[in-house]
Amino acid sequence: MNARRPPSPWLKLAVDIGPLAAFFAAYSLAGLMAATAVLMGATLAALAAAYALERRIPKMPLIGAALVLGFGALTLALDDETFIKMKPTAVYLLFAAVLLAGQATGRSLLKPLLDAAFHIDDAGWRIMTLRWGAFFLAMAGLNEILWRNFPTEIWVNAKVFGFLPLTFVFAAAQAPLMRRHALPEKTKPS
Repeated sequence: MNARRPPSPWLKLAVDIGPLAAFFAAYSLAGLMAATAVLMGATLAALAAAYALERRIPKMPLIGAALVLGFGALTLALDDETFIKMKPTAVYLLFAAVLLAGQATGRSLLKPLLDAAFHIDDAGWRIMTLRWGAFFLAMAGLNEILWRNFPTEIWVNAKVFGFLPLTFVFAAAQAPLMRRHALPEKTKPS
């Protein structure tokens, strides 16, 4: 039986950020309503590509897609850009709520998601979960400030060129925590 190779990280990244790039291109050419429709289509295409690459659709992109489709449909049906601008707030609040509620019940929900890549102790997972929960709350607040107080163009530019880099910077800033709480490497028997 053929073992399926894992997808290239670059291809996976393209699938993950493709809808955002399509959104920005459509916004630049035709405005927010057209960009919303393009985002919805690109999100469905990204889900199909994720399925083609992995023969499954991971939960986080599926939840994100449901929110894009729901808020996008409201935006288009009601001809009101408020809904698509609120979508990042809803996503960030959902992620924060899931992480912090899990932590409050004694379960780090990051561990099952990331344990294959990062091997840290339970105290490290607790701290990382709290940090990510706080980060998502801060990002929800930032989105609210931006869309409520600034022109659409500034919000779009922040969404496309600010939110993702902020997330990468925050993730990179967790490296010292992961080093401090790293578990010893398991040696494989010869």
